[in-house]
Amino acid sequence: MPILNKDMTLCISLAARPSNIGTRFHNYLYEELGLNYIYKAFTTTDLPAAVAGLRGLGIRGCAVSMPFKEDVIPLVDRMDPSATAIDSVNTIVNDDGVLTAYNTDYLAVERLLREHAVPSASSVLVRGSGGMAKAVVAALRDSGFGRVTVVARNERTGRALAGLYGFDWRAEAGDAVADLLLNVTPLGMAGADADALAFPQAAVDAARVVFDVVASPSETPLVLATRAAGKPVITGAEVVALQAEEQFVLYTGIRPTPEQVRAAGEFSRREA
Repeated sequence: MPILNKDMTLCISLAARPSNIGTRFHNYLYEELGLNYIYKAFTTTDLPAAVAGLRGLGIRGCAVSMPFKEDVIPLVDRMDPSATAIDSVNTIVNDDGVLTAYNTDYLAVERLLREHAVPSASSVLVRGSGGMAKAVVAALRDSGFGRVTVVARNERTGRALAGLYGFDWRAEAGDAVADLLLNVTPLGMAGADADALAFPQAAVDAARVVFDVVASPSETPLVLATRAAGKPVITGAEVVALQAEEQFVLYTGIRPTPEQVRAAGEFSRREA
């Protein structure tokens, strides 16, 4: 990586619980491609001030994670169709003070369902109703999945998300089972919920595939329980790598090769 200098382009992330995954992914590719860029993860308790900082300091790009994906919408200047379609943002690009919002989560989820050959006839339980859940549920619908239930304690947001895409809602997973379990909550994420299992063990044992979007740690309790049960698992680390590839292109205008993306993804998952 180049020595820090006044001409270096800065890209950042904003998350309630920052991790090293995106930082390692982007910085790996900057070094691999000889770019005078640097990437740094941040958190904030003042989102409007943080977004104003993007504009005021000339920060080129910003990845947006839970719980800021919807709250950031009124703070940007333009919404790309990828973000408008689901009213959720995971990427901001700064072009000379004009902030444009995108969503690359949707593309990553759709691609992973296809690459892992998850049958669209599968029954699905999706736990969560926030910004990332919108990307997931939209990707399921557009991939042909019709038997989807949104599990969310917040009845207002849960019913609204399910209804928007023509699916069912329930407050708790309870004794429900499905072919595909999909966690889109912070359960299992590093921090207060690190030991939480997003679905009951019985549901894990009955599932055919489990998909956990939590990326830090990469081996969440749900992922570990799924592996122990001998079931296929799709991890949050995979989501991060694919959506980060699209972010990288938006920030730099350069598309890395599949081999470079794979290597960056593997590097990002190493323990810091």
